[in-house]
Amino acid sequence: MLSNLPESDAELVGRRAELEDLADALKRHRVVTLTGTGGVGKSRLALCAAHRVRDAGARGVAWADLWPLRDDRLLIATVADAADFSDHTATMPLDALCEWLADKDAVLVLDSCEHLLADCRPLVARLVMSCPSLTVLATSREPLGVPGEHVRPVEPLPVETDALELLARRAESAGAPLTAPADLVAATRLCRWLEGIPLALELVAGQLAERTVTAIERDLRSRLDVASGDGPGGPPRHRTMRTAIGWSHELCAPAERLLWARLSVFRDVVDAATVRAVCSGGPLPAADVDRAIAGLTAKSVLFRTGTGYRMLDTVREYGGMWLDAVGEAVPMADRHAEHFLALTRRAHGAWLGPHQAAWYRRVEETHADLCAALDHFLATRPHAALEMAGLLAFFWSCCGHLREVTVYVQAALTVADEPTPARTRALWGLGVARVLRGEHHAAGSLAETCRLDAQAQGDDEGILHAAYLEGLMHLLNGRPMAARWAVDTALDTAEGPGVASAGQAVCRLVRVFALTAEGLLEQARREAGDLHAACVALDEWWTRSYCDYQLALIALFEDRVEDAAGHAVSMLEGKRHIGDSFGLALGLDLLAAALAAQGAGEPAVAAYGAGETFWSAVGHPQRGTPELGPVRERYEATARSLLGDDGYEEALLHALCRDPETVLADLLDRAAGG
Repeated sequence: MLSNLPESDAELVGRRAELEDLADALKRHRVVTLTGTGGVGKSRLALCAAHRVRDAGARGVAWADLWPLRDDRLLIATVADAADFSDHTATMPLDALCEWLADKDAVLVLDSCEHLLADCRPLVARLVMSCPSLTVLATSREPLGVPGEHVRPVEPLPVETDALELLARRAESAGAPLTAPADLVAATRLCRWLEGIPLALELVAGQLAERTVTAIERDLRSRLDVASGDGPGGPPRHRTMRTAIGWSHELCAPAERLLWARLSVFRDVVDAATVRAVCSGGPLPAADVDRAIAGLTAKSVLFRTGTGYRMLDTVREYGGMWLDAVGEAVPMADRHAEHFLALTRRAHGAWLGPHQAAWYRRVEETHADLCAALDHFLATRPHAALEMAGLLAFFWSCCGHLREVTVYVQAALTVADEPTPARTRALWGLGVARVLRGEHHAAGSLAETCRLDAQAQGDDEGILHAAYLEGLMHLLNGRPMAARWAVDTALDTAEGPGVASAGQAVCRLVRVFALTAEGLLEQARREAGDLHAACVALDEWWTRSYCDYQLALIALFEDRVEDAAGHAVSMLEGKRHIGDSFGLALGLDLLAAALAAQGAGEPAVAAYGAGETFWSAVGHPQRGTPELGPVRERYEATARSLLGDDGYEEALLHALCRDPETVLADLLDRAAGG
């Protein structure tokens, strides 16, 4: 069941009737759109409703943030990520997404659609038509305009009840409780003049630690009077919100105002270290950044979430306007992109080492900002875009972002086609993505191009990676001897010990796979053990996990079922550590076989069921090298014989109805408990 939701970082004041109406609307309508001005609380209301749906347990929920997107190129990929779909198919992206969601009883939330209305409209229409149990909840400043859409305008909070309660609660938290009658009168006036718009009230409350509510009321009233007589300027609530944000901006210290503007370049939650690295400089020394962060947080311009900070999109828009006004929009976009290029280089350099898993997590956490950096480089420095896309490709492929690999590498190749090591790396990364999508012919052509380019440049690491891709293609097509020849030829010319580089590690892994497929089990077991030990010494996880995969497979061939189960569990722990869904699907198949061979029928079927769900989540049937197929068939038949046909089907249905992550955790706990 889908359960992908941000945490709700603040209580929802009021809105009880709206929540009940929204809950009812989600039961009766396929498309529900919350509309309203910026800052009125559409996203927070949608998030609270989504949490209620999830907590009820009857339906899945997926949350897709659309505001970081600047166009439609990654719209479907973003929705797929939200729906836990790591698309490994070669079909049209929307077709694959619809197939994944076709049998899901779930609510899909599309947050902040207003800048992509023309693109969201056909997406939502197709999803609703293809997925009969799917409900779409959208937030937008305007309706989507799809057939059957139920539009729910989100109004500001009632002034003398909920709006006043929100302001009073925030005042209490700021250490300035509204207890005196004069304070309550001033607060009520503020709520009325701010029309009960929650974000405006939050910004006002952010000043209460330093100013009295009476002083705030007097100051803000004069500004609202000026705004109301300042020409058309949009609907009154837009003017109110804009005035409240502008007033809050003016009350910030100069360093806080500059940081507010500079923070608008980020597309996701950002930690303090990254803020210091990107936003300091000039009139904002690094030593002043933390103080400015604290000031903006106290003023409700920034919100703390986990280990980082986020800015609401309405506030970010204002910051972006000021960034452009002070002439820093382009320089800050340059700095932002340079920072994430440097991050990508560090991640690549640390792939074969103890921080590999941490870098996988870091790359996943900064996904939106990495995409923003690539967009900027594509427009300004295509060679940097090519380098960055090539370095990210393997990380993204392992984490299921195959569409992003394809979009960015292909875009960069069209504008930066001179032969360089960066181009070779990008072509190789694209080839890996093609393999995972089952596009073997295209991947084979890319492998050959990589090899020729790398040889022409004397790029030893490029030659090794090209050999890995070529060997992988031979393995998947049932040609293990050709696979071994390809990687052995490259390894013979490589310098240094067996795992001196990532290219050597992955080529040695292909060699182990080939030996297994050739039936040279003793040699395969020995070399897999040596490679596994070398990876453990380096505290490396990706290669180590696939060594465990091969050791489990070899153990099954040799009827050493206890060893097979142990290695399958180790593989799953490793793949879970780096977030490799494809690897988890493979590992669950092997664990199921090992459990069946041990006579543990129900746990084996649970593993098969979880594996089937993971395979479904990558968009295609079970894959792997050819020798895995007979193993699956043999031990699935064993599990069926252990439980009988009815018992097997009942256990499988039970497993398929459970969250696969929960099943996986239970299986790993069972293994740890002996």
